[in-house]
Amino acid sequence: MNAVLMKRLFRAISDGKPEELQKMAKVIVEDEFKKGHGELAKELSNLLKEKASSSHNTVPLTEGKPSGLSVLPRSRRYELPLITHVQNDRLEHLMILPQAVEERFLRIEREYAARERLALFGLLPRKKILLYGLPGCGKTLGAQRLAWNTGLEFIKVRFDSMVSSYLGETAANLRLIFETAGQSPCLLFIDECDSIAKSRMATQEVGEIKRIVNSFLQLLDDYDAPGLIVCATNLDSELDPAIWRRFDEILEVPKPGRNEIEKLIKTTLAVAHFEINDWNKVLDTGRDYSAAEIVRGCRDALKRVVLEGQETVTERILIEALMESGGRISE
Repeated sequence: MNAVLMKRLFRAISDGKPEELQKMAKVIVEDEFKKGHGELAKELSNLLKEKASSSHNTVPLTEGKPSGLSVLPRSRRYELPLITHVQNDRLEHLMILPQAVEERFLRIEREYAARERLALFGLLPRKKILLYGLPGCGKTLGAQRLAWNTGLEFIKVRFDSMVSSYLGETAANLRLIFETAGQSPCLLFIDECDSIAKSRMATQEVGEIKRIVNSFLQLLDDYDAPGLIVCATNLDSELDPAIWRRFDEILEVPKPGRNEIEKLIKTTLAVAHFEINDWNKVLDTGRDYSAAEIVRGCRDALKRVVLEGQETVTERILIEALMESGGRISE
């Protein structure tokens, strides 16, 4: 490859221009043909055709790019995507919460909407949010709901590519993610953040984990992006004590109570006709279930009705589906 071609290639990579890269790849194929490297040129050409075919047939959600961001960050060693972008029309945002918790979510959304007005008085909106609670209670849903109601692009950290066994690479990848989130308004979601925020006092943790926690703390301190950062954890007891002080809002997403369970059932079954004679019996069945288990049970009941060609979700069908969803054996 001559110097001019190499410069064009590297400039296209640096500028993040896929169309230019495609052109450069074709030039390289032609150059190899001219040099008499027929087999290599043929293999390279086939690779281009495979890529073009796959990109026309599918549009992977994980490859989506928020409109306000440039190239999505990739891990430095393996070039794996560090974040996933979820298109706004794919976000789930309907939540049934106790009134006190709902009001705190609304406060975050209202402050973000009024951020410019708050700035006139030297005030800042809540921008760093920690959601904690048992699995299935709606932490991820809460993050998506905040993105939906604020109009922010939703990007989620991919731990499988961010965490590296090489010294210092995890912290470097994390820093790159924060830098990307600072380019344009977006909601950066870090699920299971306990994996990078474990207590530094834990004797079983090695020095690298402690360095990652220190880096995470520093990044949270310096976070001044135009969007929001939302972290979630099931293991709040394992978080480093210093983590809690870095957030503007700390919200426990609880299991639904009886009122919330009833609303969840009615909302989920609203697409069909349902017949419940004894709501107390149904609510007792769903007692201590997570919101995810309630919704899954309702959807299973709907599927059963559709598959059996029936028109009504009966009380018996719903209770059986709820018991199965919660891992209980029906009598």
